Amino acid sequence: MKIRYIILSIIVAAGYFIASSCGVEYKLTNAKLDYSIYKTIAVGDFPNQAPLVYPSLYQEFNEKLKNAYTRQTRLQMVPQNGDYNVGGAIVGYTLQQLSVGADGLAAQTRLIMTVRVIFSNSKNSQEDFDRNFTAQKEFPATTSFESVQGQLVSELVDEIVDQIFNATVASW
Repeated sequence: MKIRYIILSIIVAAGYFIASSCGVEYKLTNAKLDYSIYKTIAVGDFPNQAPLVYPSLYQEFNEKLKNAYTRQTRLQMVPQNGDYNVGGAIVGYTLQQLSVGADGLAAQTRLIMTVRVIFSNSKNSQEDFDRNFTAQKEFPATTSFESVQGQLVSELVDEIVDQIFNATVASW
């Protein structure tokens, strides 16, 4: 009985170490940053110009965008005239009814968020751009929008912040 316990313990421990040592890690940040050239970034506030307004969207988006650059790069945040400059506005925040159920009512609803970004690279103007970034999330039409709005907004903001970060300093 004692031998069985020891063998079982060895098998479990070996399995644990094998499983915990397996894994792949991808790091998609800092892909094109040359810190000998790029030292600063200016991220302006993105006002909410969308026709439909969610009050906390402005603050959440601006904080998460600035945090992405301060946490994932060594760039110093400056108020203006950085080596990189990121500005723009939240231009879209809409609900769209999707598929219709058997009862003739919408079965799914989609929340769509769009942010216009104006990016300039003071060291290489060929990388400058002015474009929209969009993300969307769907939820059952039977669920009240108010009950899922906070979570959906957080997910949309995270996705758009990643898109902007990758397009500006990660070159994806």
